[in-house]
Amino acid sequence: METPNRNRRIFITVFILFVALFIYISYDMSSRTTAPWNKPKQLERALPGALPEKDTLGIDSLLKEVK
Repeated sequence: METPNRNRRIFITVFILFVALFIYISYDMSSRTTAPWNKPKQLERALPGALPEKDTLGIDSLLKEVK
């Protein structure tokens, strides 16, 4: 009667470890990817300050000051 109990305990332990590993990998992958509706924000998160401000008239190279 000892072996079925021992085998069951081993199975439960391996199952819990497998599920914990799967949850960890899923969380890690989801934290490294970007949802499709957040794609415009991806560059700002990757390289803060790389994007111009929302009001780009001040840095537009085509606009020249008329005197």
